[in-house]
Amino acid sequence: MRTVFFGSPEAALPSLRALIEAGHGVGLVVTQPDRPAGRGKRPTLSPVKRLALMHGLPVFQPDRIRRDPDAIERLRAARAEAFVVVAYGQILPGEMIGLPPFGAINVHFSLLPKYRGAAPVQAAILAGETATGVTIFRLNEKMDEGDILSARETEIPPTETAGELESRLASLGAGLLLETMASIGTLVARPQDHARATSAPKLRKEEGRIDWTLYAADIDRRVRAFTPRPSAFTFHMGQRLIVLKGAPSSEGLPTGAPGPASALPGAIRRVTKRGFEVQAGAGSLYWIEALRPESRDPLDAYTYSLNGRVTAGEKLG
Repeated sequence: MRTVFFGSPEAALPSLRALIEAGHGVGLVVTQPDRPAGRGKRPTLSPVKRLALMHGLPVFQPDRIRRDPDAIERLRAARAEAFVVVAYGQILPGEMIGLPPFGAINVHFSLLPKYRGAAPVQAAILAGETATGVTIFRLNEKMDEGDILSARETEIPPTETAGELESRLASLGAGLLLETMASIGTLVARPQDHARATSAPKLRKEEGRIDWTLYAADIDRRVRAFTPRPSAFTFHMGQRLIVLKGAPSSEGLPTGAPGPASALPGAIRRVTKRGFEVQAGAGSLYWIEALRPESRDPLDAYTYSLNGRVTAGEKLG
């Protein structure tokens, strides 16, 4: 089937790769414009653009596709039978969605109508879900509200980060995409139950700051949901520490713990080779096991604690 592929980040690569390897003719790849990144602010290609160029596919990068005067003609000239959209980052107007005979289908990383929006993977972890999945639906002009063509569920392991889960869902979605396209002419789409819809807006960096008054299990979900981006963080001696890995403590309060002042949320109860154990809300405790000091490389928490950098009784936050 001849397609136009819309996508930008790493998570879109398995679907584009699957289309290419399955022999679907990708007549055009639409992705976000090159953005300045890094210390030198050099223009950086999206992962989807890099893959497209490797395969010699034509690339179109409108800044705002709704307002680009060439967009309609570029899409029409591709003569696609279907548009495939995976984490593109822009909303297509109705006049574009209706161009191909089979319309536009979207691969979304949640079980719709749950978690509509830009951060469905993170939202599922934050909510404490034990399962999520991938949904393929017909695109319309509203945010993730189109009729569902297919869906597949998967469990969320208790230690999985958003980055790890997104990678799994991207692969799962690529397989489901090929199955769906093979039957697209006969599949009966089902409307979403809008009364059950929940939203998953894009996370803001400041939301990653750890509130040590929360229960340890809630902190753990936040660390997992914000890893690898936009990052969960706290402060030690005025320096921002990005928490990369941790876990709620299952041991309760240790014998011989520091005095009453250290019982405050954020107080470090003890430092061991595992890392450092921090007082959280309602008497719970949380282990920080791996971190990254701002502008430095990642390291395990115990290594960071050496040379007196972290001692029992100090307070984070």
